[in-house]
Amino acid sequence: MSSNKLVVRKVAVLGAGVMGAQIAAHLANAKVPTVLFDLPAKEGPKNAIVEKALAALKKQKPAPLASKTAIQYIQAANYDDDLALLSECDLVIEAVAERLDIKENLYSKVAPHLGAKTIFATNTSGLSIETLASVFSKELKDRFCGVHFFNPPRYMHLVELIACQETDASVLDNLERFLVSTLGKGVVRAKDTPNFVANRIGVFSMLATMANAEKYDLRFDVVDDLTGARLGRPKSATFRTADVVGLDTFAHVAKTMQDNLQADPWHAHFGLPTWLTGLIEKGALGAKTKAGIFKKEGKRIFVLDAKAGDYVASNEKADKAVTELLKAPTWGEKLAALRASEHPQAQFLWACMRDVFHYIAVHAKDIAHNARDIDFAIRWGFGWDMGPFEIWQAAGWKQVAEWINADIAAGKTLSNAALPAWVVDGRDGVHSDAGSLNFTTLHAEGRSDLDVYQRQYAPAKLFGESAKVLGETVFKTEAIHAFTLDNEVLIVENTNKNRAISRDVLEGINQALDVAEERFKALVIWAPDAPFSVGADLKSMMPVFAAGDMNAIEAMVKLFQDTSMRLRYSQIPTVSAVQGYAFGGGCEFILHSNKVVAALESYIGLVEVGVGLIPAGGGSKEFALKAARASQGDLLAALKDRYMNLAMAQVATSALEAKELGYLNEDAVVVFNTYELLYVALSEARALADSGWRPEIPQSFAVAGRTGAASIKGQLVNMKAGGFISEYDMYLGSQIADVMTGGDVDAGTVVDEQWILDLERKVFVSLLQQEKTLERIENMMSTGKPLRN
Repeated sequence: MSSNKLVVRKVAVLGAGVMGAQIAAHLANAKVPTVLFDLPAKEGPKNAIVEKALAALKKQKPAPLASKTAIQYIQAANYDDDLALLSECDLVIEAVAERLDIKENLYSKVAPHLGAKTIFATNTSGLSIETLASVFSKELKDRFCGVHFFNPPRYMHLVELIACQETDASVLDNLERFLVSTLGKGVVRAKDTPNFVANRIGVFSMLATMANAEKYDLRFDVVDDLTGARLGRPKSATFRTADVVGLDTFAHVAKTMQDNLQADPWHAHFGLPTWLTGLIEKGALGAKTKAGIFKKEGKRIFVLDAKAGDYVASNEKADKAVTELLKAPTWGEKLAALRASEHPQAQFLWACMRDVFHYIAVHAKDIAHNARDIDFAIRWGFGWDMGPFEIWQAAGWKQVAEWINADIAAGKTLSNAALPAWVVDGRDGVHSDAGSLNFTTLHAEGRSDLDVYQRQYAPAKLFGESAKVLGETVFKTEAIHAFTLDNEVLIVENTNKNRAISRDVLEGINQALDVAEERFKALVIWAPDAPFSVGADLKSMMPVFAAGDMNAIEAMVKLFQDTSMRLRYSQIPTVSAVQGYAFGGGCEFILHSNKVVAALESYIGLVEVGVGLIPAGGGSKEFALKAARASQGDLLAALKDRYMNLAMAQVATSALEAKELGYLNEDAVVVFNTYELLYVALSEARALADSGWRPEIPQSFAVAGRTGAASIKGQLVNMKAGGFISEYDMYLGSQIADVMTGGDVDAGTVVDEQWILDLERKVFVSLLQQEKTLERIENMMSTGKPLRN
């Protein structure tokens, strides 16, 4: 086959079940035309099965579709009438039931209809790729492989790519390029072994946790409190994760291991506990059936008591003595304290960690090419902050290996398998600047040299790799790092926690704009990871609030507004590169940038009402300006649409939705892989500069005036009467209405931007003198949640 780059014009997904439909949805998010197939319905329209799946996509939470309009990229089809469409597809992804007979029957049906260069991939979660490939001709085997998405496909970063013996190398490279850049995925090339990498290790970890929970007689709610966020893992921890995945799905993956790994030294632990098979037999399959290991009745949550075989109130937490041990600053201290403690919960945690270390060491060579693939698979597929090899290395490689060997000798481990020689050959870990350990050569293996990864200036980092110094520092302050990669574009990073915007940040951005106007073509505001910014740094402002120094507060707000306006009207183009949360002031920076490049998973909004304030860094002004530009003769209607975003603190749940809500302009570039964000932002900044970009002049526009404000306030009265908003919400909403309509002026009055900015600032300062605003701020500071008083 040719090694030419694959252009994916159209994709077919076979199977409209949960995974198939959601894979189709994510392809549609990326504007890839997709044909979604399933069996012809026995009654009614032949595409009824697929149509039902498409309707479900619109209702599911978290939303598989990043935009309401994305679904138009999906075409419903059935195997009776539409197989000819397969010849038009560059990629076909099979996502039918995990049974060899069903898959093989489907393959023989579709194979004659595939295009001459169509790549055919299976989304199997653990069946043998080689076995599945056996039904194809040699010519089709060249284009066949596994492409295992994790659920939910929009949000989970991992995709495992698995070749059969005859898969053409260029097919894998082309597919990897598409998965990484177009769909935004982290690709791990897995070996063709049962359950591949992530499920093999992740499900073993869950099975080991269940076995140790029984050994140490711990309740399931206590286990979840111990094995979630406290270990740097998702809040769903162990048993809730099983419920979310579906107990039947979890059982299927475990059975794949039980059936196909007979010689595995841990095989005795692959069978499901009796209580779990009992739940499945009763149809209590977890979240999808509203009952599993946990169940909710009204507001009360219950958890299964395995001994009693019935549900009890889920109200027990981990012992404080053990949670204190988990607060130790390093993994070495944590594991040493857990292992030394006689507390059953501490012993349980050490056993869970040790058993995973033991398992991956023994099986590493069988299941993965190198240590990096194992750690990224677990981080990206199971949501751990650090992979298991990273934790082992961070805790002290030699010490942990000694502890494992001591426990094997004492008969404490789930298996007596010996650690392989490479573990104890004097090494200090498996990750270094030279690369990650290759389990076959026992040498460090560098990262992939595939061209698509050249776009990732700050790729995912592993423990053991030195912190990479990106570019050349131009200047540094307490809160700002300004640097350049090319001496053409100045890149600015806010280094505050959660990129909160303080006076130091505002002064640093102004300094950066001064430097950029003098020495550079353009300026990019970028964060190496999420969030982009949670907004104003309320903590740093609290002393000023407490002192009641209104002049100082007003000066701070004025500095914020002036900084926003400089981003808009500077002599060089400004670009914001956004990912994660962009709230309040972070959103206002975006609104004033000349161009925005946003990761798909960007959650953008003006949420100031949650702390009893209004957007005053130019956000209220921007939405008044956007309404005037979009009004087409009915300014009030255009204003009301945009007003509700601010009054209800509406947050866009994707970059695509942010365009619909007006937080991003239509020309904003949406990037699916966050690791490519800086590359694309720099490209956009250079393009603007190289095209002779010049700033607009500050704008004047018509406002709706006091009559427009009165109309909006009437709507607020109705919302208050209906119980949708509180009395103080209504007051805040009235203040926003006054600002966005231009204050006490006639409808149609033309004002300039500074007029609205002055109104914003005046209202903001007045609200800080309101007791209920201070209550909201204090509640946010102490709980992290908005108070609706």
